[in-house]
Parts: sequence; C-alpha cells; structure tokens
Amino acid sequence: MPTPLPPFDFDLLRSFVAVADHGGFTRAAARLGRTQSAVSLQIKRLEEGLNQQVFIRDRRGIYLTTEGEILLTYARRLLKTADEARVRLLEPDVGGMVRLGTPEDFATLHLPDVLSRFARAHPQVSLEVNCDYTANLLEGFGKGQYDLVLCKREPQGGGGTPPRGSDADADEAASVWREPLVWAGSERLSLPPEAEVPLVLAPNPDIYRRRAVSALDAAGRHWRMVYTSPSLAGIQAAVRAGLGVTILPKEMVRPGLMMLGADQGLPDLADTEIVLLRAPGTTAKAAGLLAEHITRSLGKPGGH
Repeated sequence: MPTPLPPFDFDLLRSFVAVADHGGFTRAAARLGRTQSAVSLQIKRLEEGLNQQVFIRDRRGIYLTTEGEILLTYARRLLKTADEARVRLLEPDVGGMVRLGTPEDFATLHLPDVLSRFARAHPQVSLEVNCDYTANLLEGFGKGQYDLVLCKREPQGGGGTPPRGSDADADEAASVWREPLVWAGSERLSLPPEAEVPLVLAPNPDIYRRRAVSALDAAGRHWRMVYTSPSLAGIQAAVRAGLGVTILPKEMVRPGLMMLGADQGLPDLADTEIVLLRAPGTTAKAAGLLAEHITRSLGKPGGH
C-alpha cells in the first residue's frame, strides 16, 4: 500500500513560512491576519501530518529544527510556484503599464522577488517603479503620477496620524503589514545612556527621521545629526563605521549592525504600518492584479 503524501496544504505552508520569517506565532499571526491560536493549530496540523517536529519552542524563543530548515526551502519553492501558476492561468493575457512608487528600503528588501514573479506571470505588463521618500511619493500620488504606492504611515487605530499629504489614504489604503522598527548601531560606537545621540538618517521629509527626532525629544534625550544621506546603502555604511545610530526595520539589521535600546537609554519605537495606495478611479486590470499580488505576497490575505 503506497505511503500517503504529506499534507502540503498551501495555507499551512504559508503559516509555517510566516512563523519562520517572523520568529514567533504572535508576529506571524499579525502578518497573516489570524489569531495566534489559529496559527499554532496550523503548525500543529502540519507537524502531525509530517510526523516531524518543525519548530523547537523554549523560553528563549522558537527555532527551526533540522527538518524544519529543510521544509522551509521547499515551502518557499512550492508557494512561489503556486502563486505563479495561479496568476498565469487565471489572467494570462493582461497587459498595460503600471506605475508603482515605493521607498528604497522596500525596493531593496521586499519587492525584487515579488515583482520578478509578477513579471514572469504577466509578460505583457510593463512595470515602471520609482523609489523615493514616502512624503514625496504621496505628493506624486496626489498629482496622478502613480497607479500604486507602497508607503509607510503611523499605525491607524492606535492614536497615530497619517503622514502629511496622505489625507485620503485612510479610505484608499489597504494595510499590508506592520513593520517593527529598532535603533541600530555598530559595536564600534560607544553610547552611554546619558550621552548625546549621534544620528545617521535620511534628509527631510523621511518618516524615520521624524520618528527618531520625535522619540528622542519626547524622552528628553539630547541628539545631534552627524550624517545625512538619501541612500540607504550610505546610511548603513556610516552606521557600520560607528559614526552614529539610525532607525531600521528590525529585519534589516544585518551583520555589521546591532540593535540598540534600553541599555543605551534609547526610547522604544512604535511599529510603522505599511499600506498600499491605489489611485482613485484606476480600473486597469494590470494595476489591480499587481495590488493583489503585492498584498498576497507581503501581507495579510486580501490586504485587510
């Protein structure tokens, strides 16, 4: 009698990849738009179906087992292939131009693979991608320069306010995910809790620059701007050299950088909400498909 195939249910695999990527059930649940208990149950079902443990859970956190590491490689491939097949088979003949605006860090970290898969699935669609600061993107969006804008704003429903120029996005925006922000620095930098904070940031109107200055002012911590660069690579290079500290999404704290916080007397930072704006009145099927593809690939199902 043949051995039954393991339950490679795509929903279970998406939850598995989310937990692995975000290092826990709570953040994975928030990313997927589910409850923590629902995600835990899905991982339990996956482990029971495989008859293998994919995560080790202890007081320090959650870690992939050897089997989990193997599964993660295949899960990414399966989900990637399934997404490509779905969009290629359901909408094979879509064409046209889609103008997308995005901050540089998203374009560097999140979007290359997402846009590559979309381009392969829809070879007749031309993508025009522009990287800029959120405030500039919103200004261009208001002038009709973009069909879609992926941008940052203060979390809604928690006392935050949208960035200037985004009055319409409370109704137009689809929330994609929340991104934890951290202070980042180098081991070369000595920063006693009472010292003036040297800042390495992008120029105005960058939202992280406003966030850093506001957080330090609210905490009564003195600061000075020591290095300003419009380039993410330039900021990271300056921080690695020990010139100062910056704000980064947690998952962008790579080798050569370290997270800073209470030990250096730095205040906690609230998450940033990532939203996808679609131009009012945009009916082009290509823009709608790209919007769906981005929210499905990067955030909660349906972007809600």
